[in-house]
Amino acid sequence: MQAFISDWTPASGTLGELTRAAERRAAALTDSRATLERMAADAPDVPPFAAALRGAHVAVIAELKRSSPSKGAINADMRADLQAAAYARGGAVALSVLTEPDRFGGSIADLAGARAGCSLPLLKKDFHVSELQVLEARAHGASALLLIARALSPAQLPRLAAAARAAGLETLIEVRDEWELERAIGAGANAIGVNNRDLETLVIHPDTAARLVPLIPADVPAVWESGIQTPDDLARAASVGSDAVLVGSSISAAADPERAVAALARTPRRARG
Repeated sequence: MQAFISDWTPASGTLGELTRAAERRAAALTDSRATLERMAADAPDVPPFAAALRGAHVAVIAELKRSSPSKGAINADMRADLQAAAYARGGAVALSVLTEPDRFGGSIADLAGARAGCSLPLLKKDFHVSELQVLEARAHGASALLLIARALSPAQLPRLAAAARAAGLETLIEVRDEWELERAIGAGANAIGVNNRDLETLVIHPDTAARLVPLIPADVPAVWESGIQTPDDLARAASVGSDAVLVGSSISAAADPERAVAALARTPRRARG
């Protein structure tokens, strides 16, 4: 059933709290605008993100996650450079770096640490609501940034996607239903992620990605998010045409993150359409 712009309401629950906190953090960047603009303009070239997701195997986007609202502490003492290097050795094709400080324990310093540890494309994963955060991502070495359709109004989403393009960044736009998928396509997403976890309630609905991934245009990489722990989970993601999986908690908590990634990095990719 088609939704309309007037149907959108601000996010509630945990996602609403995180989005409002992100708005406050973005406002605190206002005085740094000139510095961020200069740093973003001077930032070196970075490896492309979406193109890295198109190999013979389902690509593993390995996430650096210290904690989460659903699980609490995961790996609070993680060193971003060492974790990134281990993920790269294990066969990850890109990294997702959580920079949200309050509920996920991340920081912009983790982005710099991950860049020091590997040469893979980096996705800045946060609750992005402002063009200033886009500049911050480019200034600190990201190849792409996450935009969550549910958290952004129908006017905000295309505006932030355009700001990312102007700054030389790609976008992974996260969706959970057909209307959000339409919005992501309309905004020109470089890749589209389907999150099985409802960030408003934190409940995982394991059939969400299985329903939506086949609907993503074949020329846009499709990323299955949440619920990947074993090769069997990854095989299910592959079976519906996922080009990549984003894996966070299980590998962040692993005693041997290189081996944990390697166990997931061997599943053949199946084309959609």
